[in-house]
Amino acid sequence: MTGSARGRTGGSRYGERVPLVAAAVCPHPPLLVPEVAGAAAAELDELRTACDAAVGRLLAASPDQIVLVGAGPETVRFRAADYGSLRAYGVDRHVRLWKTNCGGGERLPLSLTVGAWLLGRAGTDLPRFAQSVAADASPGECAALGAELVRRAEGRVALLVMGDGSACRGEKAPGYDDPRAQAYDEGVARALADADADALHGLDPVLSAELKVAGRAAWQVLAGAAGAAGGRWHGELTHDAAPYGVAYFVATWEPA
Repeated sequence: MTGSARGRTGGSRYGERVPLVAAAVCPHPPLLVPEVAGAAAAELDELRTACDAAVGRLLAASPDQIVLVGAGPETVRFRAADYGSLRAYGVDRHVRLWKTNCGGGERLPLSLTVGAWLLGRAGTDLPRFAQSVAADASPGECAALGAELVRRAEGRVALLVMGDGSACRGEKAPGYDDPRAQAYDEGVARALADADADALHGLDPVLSAELKVAGRAAWQVLAGAAGAAGGRWHGELTHDAAPYGVAYFVATWEPA
């Protein structure tokens, strides 16, 4: 399916083609890591497989570098040697972003830690960089960040965008049950399937926060990146489920 991107003109708003060759959206529950899930690891096998396939499609687009995007306490561009930790989830393990040297620090938020784990699981040696976006950033700030990410990229870039949907799908959900959650998540699923950057850009930050959505800001960074890149995009939603009352989406966007 194809859809529109904000400001789409067939070229970038900067007057030249931006080399965004592919994007993938994955969730970031710590239980995605089998060592964290323990005996419950098999419950997310289907999600894990979908995430692996989405990363594989990113790599098949032959990017020169991968940029990880995910929500965090603040908007930060991380160094290649920075890493995250799973210690808070019962596993004493560091997850490296890319390089290993003394210049790195334990700085990655959960979203980027799980994203770095997915890339490490894929076994790629491609350069990778990470950018967090403040969870409360405005849609305009998110879109501007997405445009800047692809504008300053050197060579062909692929985005791996990490984010969960609402956490209010049922009485056992982390945010308890909210009757608005189902419709919200269905809207996000349609936007991802249709590569509809305008729909992602239009997600309401207040409603998203009330539904405990962890992916809103990162998805709006994707919307800004697609808009800056120009052209038309083909979207495919490959996973949509809420096994623990939290919506998990996996999708890929490629140039149409």
